Amino acid sequence: MPGHSRLLKLLLAVVALSAGEANAQPVIGAVERLSPDRPEAWAMNFFTLASAMTGFGASPRLAPGQWSAAAELGQIPHLSDRQQRVGFSGFKREDLNKSPAIGRLRGMIGLPRGWIAELGYTPPVEIDGTRTHDLFAAAVGRRLLERGEFSVSARVFGQHGQVGSDITCPAELAGIDDAQRNPYGCRRPSRDRLQLNYYGIEMTLARQHGPWQGHAGIAAVRTETEVQVDAHTYGVHDRSRLVAKDMLPAITIGTTRAFDHWQWGVEVLYVPLHVRRDEGGSSESDPLVSVRLQLRYESD
Repeated sequence: MPGHSRLLKLLLAVVALSAGEANAQPVIGAVERLSPDRPEAWAMNFFTLASAMTGFGASPRLAPGQWSAAAELGQIPHLSDRQQRVGFSGFKREDLNKSPAIGRLRGMIGLPRGWIAELGYTPPVEIDGTRTHDLFAAAVGRRLLERGEFSVSARVFGQHGQVGSDITCPAELAGIDDAQRNPYGCRRPSRDRLQLNYYGIEMTLARQHGPWQGHAGIAAVRTETEVQVDAHTYGVHDRSRLVAKDMLPAITIGTTRAFDHWQWGVEVLYVPLHVRRDEGGSSESDPLVSVRLQLRYESD
């Protein structure tokens, strides 16, 4: 998702070609800090929050030392051609439709005074050239209030790690000499990295009715995302780094059902996002809406 000046890149490419230095590529290594509504920043927040480790209902009742384990899957919505045009402030189409979902393994353990500690990990399974790297999430929370069937829970949570993929120079275009298909002269698949870093606080209202529980949550999430571009185009080695930070609300609504030691759940995550795709135009709403599934086991 490069966001530096297209003119600078093309100028360097012309210089490299005219010099005929096949073994000495100019390197672009600028760092650019993006406004929250830049298309690149919108995409970075979109994919970062698609991986958010939400509470999935009320904090469980776990005695000190008692544990629970879960597997979960979150949808990554398919983007239209227009939504994928995020490079150069919305000019260049990037290959963003990689994996349709992101998974996580989550472990929970009971602490004294009703507190719950959580640790999540996304295994580095490769899907369409996309692989996570050391993607861990953690949280601490507890139930604050219980009145009959209703409860209020609070938790703080965060995540740190990366996902790598050939976003700016897809493998299917690398080395193709057709300027219409490969207008930016990708010479090899890029090795771009996106930092999926965030931290936040979440409040959840839940109602328990027999084995069923319904919940609604709201969170304030601080995203601190970064893209490290690593692409070879027209004799130029692009090592630009894009940085975007934002504070965003996130809303969840869902339900869970318990049976024996098991519990399954489904929820919808909604994050309001805004983007300015046309230079000089107004900011428009383009939110993240993601369906998420969880299966959890609780020990005795």
